[in-house]
Amino acid sequence: MNELIAIIEDEADISELVSIHLKKTGYKPFKFEDAKSFFRHIAKKKPDLIILDLMLPDADGFEVCKTLKKDERYSHIPVIMLTAKGEETDKIVGLEIGADDYVTKPFSPKELVARVKTVLRRNSGKKETEGARRIQVGRNVVVDLDKYSVELNNKKISLTTTEFKILELLASNKEKVFTRDQILNHLWGQEKIVVDRTIDVHIRHLREKLGSSANLIKNIRGVGYKLEE
Repeated sequence: MNELIAIIEDEADISELVSIHLKKTGYKPFKFEDAKSFFRHIAKKKPDLIILDLMLPDADGFEVCKTLKKDERYSHIPVIMLTAKGEETDKIVGLEIGADDYVTKPFSPKELVARVKTVLRRNSGKKETEGARRIQVGRNVVVDLDKYSVELNNKKISLTTTEFKILELLASNKEKVFTRDQILNHLWGQEKIVVDRTIDVHIRHLREKLGSSANLIKNIRGVGYKLEE
């Protein structure tokens, strides 16, 4: 493994607990007690995944996540929110701004490590056969499966991991209609961590980023979504 995991958590006992269990699994955790120290570090060395507390002494975790997802240097890094805020509305907000998972306190360290594995595995992307590395979508969109990037009118656009995986699924199966549940299975397999209506949120954000090409993604009323050129 050896993936670098950033833990942004101001409660030392929780941070240490998470760190110990990540080390046992083979990960390399780095602990930060506030957002300021984390951002100083990330400018020099990027982690493979971020575990983010929402209630930090110097910043709101939602704002930290927004800042990361708006920055091309860091938007691809998956974020797992770890917080005492367990209301469904808080979870939805977290997922809307680009978080990949949401774990509430109190939590099982083993479950958190399992979530880390799942998110990292999903973020790694599946390898396609030679010759299918780039997918042309319509006239203006290109999905690069190797570089895990998307170009719109020859300019790279920043997508979250979830947005990219949804576009990859639809672009690789043009004209095929996928239900929300099928999209969830593509993202998380049997380890579903969100409700199906959050797919609509991710689709909306994806369309916004695709701009004039947003109409390529069709909503099939009462069923799901497909990509139609």
